Amino acid sequence: MKWCVIKIFQRLFAITAVIGIVAVGMCPATTEASQRLASIAGIGDVMASQSVSESVRILEVGDQKEYTRIADALSAASDGDTIRIHTGTYREHGLTVDRRVAIFGVGRPVIDVEEKGEGIRITAGNVHIEGLEIRNVPTSHSRDLAAIRFERVSGGKVIGNILDNTFFGIYLARSHDMEIRDNELRAYQTRESVSANGIHLWNSDRAVIKGNVVIGHRDGIYLEYVQESSIHNNHVEKNIRYGLHFMFSDDCIYHDNRFENNGAGVAVMYSRRVIMKHNEFVNNWGAASYGLLLKEITDSEIFENEFSGNTIGIRSEGSDRVKKYRNRFHRNGWAIRIMASSMDNLITENNFIDNAFDVSTNSRQQSRNRFEANYWDKYSGYDLKGDGFGDVPYRPVRLFSLIVERNPMALMLLRSMFVQILDLTERVMPTITPETLVDEKPLMREVRL
Repeated sequence: MKWCVIKIFQRLFAITAVIGIVAVGMCPATTEASQRLASIAGIGDVMASQSVSESVRILEVGDQKEYTRIADALSAASDGDTIRIHTGTYREHGLTVDRRVAIFGVGRPVIDVEEKGEGIRITAGNVHIEGLEIRNVPTSHSRDLAAIRFERVSGGKVIGNILDNTFFGIYLARSHDMEIRDNELRAYQTRESVSANGIHLWNSDRAVIKGNVVIGHRDGIYLEYVQESSIHNNHVEKNIRYGLHFMFSDDCIYHDNRFENNGAGVAVMYSRRVIMKHNEFVNNWGAASYGLLLKEITDSEIFENEFSGNTIGIRSEGSDRVKKYRNRFHRNGWAIRIMASSMDNLITENNFIDNAFDVSTNSRQQSRNRFEANYWDKYSGYDLKGDGFGDVPYRPVRLFSLIVERNPMALMLLRSMFVQILDLTERVMPTITPETLVDEKPLMREVRL
């Protein structure tokens, strides 16, 4: 009881002192007292800010530095610290980043995993990794081993790194608002069963994948259950299966990428509202290859892309309400193969130049797919009206292409006199090719792209 009474009197005295200081006004003595009181009141904030500033450190890793092992620096780091890894080879694996740090390589240090496991696993948000080279992540049939893996985080950047001879390169799992930029990823497997993806996103939204070079993986870039992400200015080459692979990923955009000499260029599957523009699909060639595969996608746009030297430029299966416009199809086997399961697509203002087959389909019964105002180099009509459109409709589906759909071996006859006669006969008396696949207003000149 006595202690409680003393405490009450102490508090009353403190309150009285404060009121007295305020009431006295501007006399020098009271001004000094009030300043002292204010400093005492704010001492907690000052101490907190000092604590924060003192905790932000730069940890140096390297020969004759504070730390000789990366793992030791990571263990000693706190939120907000920077870890600088200097030139050298660090034979470490299974590194864990569980604090918000920035990791910078100075002079391109090498982390050699030595086929022993994963490289770096990040479980903290807003981690920045830049300027490293990570090598030799082993193949695994039971674990998704990666050079750099983010697990259930928000925010983070991977910039300017080299990932060489890795299973997975950069792996994002349930991680959002990430930036993957200006990295070089190389792998060397030749079989799909023992390779993995260069940049792999699963259930990760609002990612930016920009300016990367991805070579030699199973899929160069893979997205599954990813929303509102952008893939642009990447060079994706010589990957075993796909350069870019979308699965169940809506409201994404990819643009200004180059997909070259992959097993197949890009596959967009089971997705909605995807925008594909200003990309190059080049030399994706093989028995079952294509520049772009559309499978079960809806309400999307494909425009101002270059399809050149592919077995198939665009293959469309079960894809509805997709607008393809202002694209250039040049020297492909098939420019477009549009299956009867695709409906309500518009193909307009495209250039079709020197393709073996401009358009092919697997059925005469097409469902409201519309070709309008395209340029066809094989069109031999005329424009007496002078309005820039041919006066005679153009039928881009060759009779021989329907024969090849049913019997692929017939392709050996492509350059034969028999096929030329067949095509001429079908132009004069069109009876077999789909009635709906007709361009009623073919352009007389190429579209300027």
